[in-house]
Amino acid sequence: MLNRIPSRIPAEMQAPVDANGAIHMRLTAILYGGEGTNLFEFRTLDGRSVPKFTAGAHVDVNLPNGTIRQYSIASSQADRSRYLLGIKLEEQGRGGSRFLYEQVRVGSVLKIGLPRNNFALNENASSSVLIAGGIGITPILCMIDRLQALGRDFRLHYAVRMRTEALLAEIDEGDRRIHLHVDAEQDGRLLDIAAIIAGAPPDAELYCCGPAPMLVAFEAACAGRPSARVHLERFSAPDNVAASDGAYTVELAKSKRTLTVRPGQTLLQALQAAGLNVKVSCEQGICGTCETRVLAGIPDHRDMILSEEEKASNETMMVCCGASLTPTLVLDL
Repeated sequence: MLNRIPSRIPAEMQAPVDANGAIHMRLTAILYGGEGTNLFEFRTLDGRSVPKFTAGAHVDVNLPNGTIRQYSIASSQADRSRYLLGIKLEEQGRGGSRFLYEQVRVGSVLKIGLPRNNFALNENASSSVLIAGGIGITPILCMIDRLQALGRDFRLHYAVRMRTEALLAEIDEGDRRIHLHVDAEQDGRLLDIAAIIAGAPPDAELYCCGPAPMLVAFEAACAGRPSARVHLERFSAPDNVAASDGAYTVELAKSKRTLTVRPGQTLLQALQAAGLNVKVSCEQGICGTCETRVLAGIPDHRDMILSEEEKASNETMMVCCGASLTPTLVLDL
């Protein structure tokens, strides 16, 4: 399956892709988005088109300090000249945004991964309701642009704590389909997500990207809706502790090796300890970078990427946070 791993487009249409599925791009501009948020513009070194992407997609940004972070693409998918990434400075984060803000300058060249989309837009929906909180507006901006281009019906509800935090230059407040909710201007009242979902057409596609409390409220409000029409994207996993039950065997089909995952050890730790070069990024099961084919055994799925149907099929798993429910797990590694 691995439907989240991007397919490559013809070389003549895009910049060269290296063996790790990334391209070298130059940071050509840093634009002010709102208080605490900048828009980082990346273009290819030779002026060729960036790889195709669809609304809701994100890319891996490989930082010079060795870390990899994912950021959603805010620019139009019709604009193949650049990637525009909205990045909020997270003082309590894992250091990715701080490094970009403090160490990376216009002119810097970074490796940018091919686009992946775990938050895809249904372009054929008769109606779409989109809810964004804070920096969660980033992938939604691309979706709104696409829906407008297609002439589709949509409503956007964009919530921020203070007006100064909103990416006002990127939205049209005069558009009646767009509602900006500022907590401070509503006596501190939060966006009424339950009311929004209750008022949405029965066949509407529902999207939400924002902080954890907003996603919890969104999931609760959508409990009675068809799961196929409910879409959300997380900044972090609700429980980012990877499975570490251990005491199972992992057979690596390609490497022709057998490993033992000890109690208290995660699958990823066992793979890395054995010298396996496993491509990982978020290590929380929210980005899809480490999705791996399962050839035998039943995985203990802990990720937030696979649907319930995909988990039940046991065709793939995220090795950064998953484990095994059977004594032996065979992976395509």
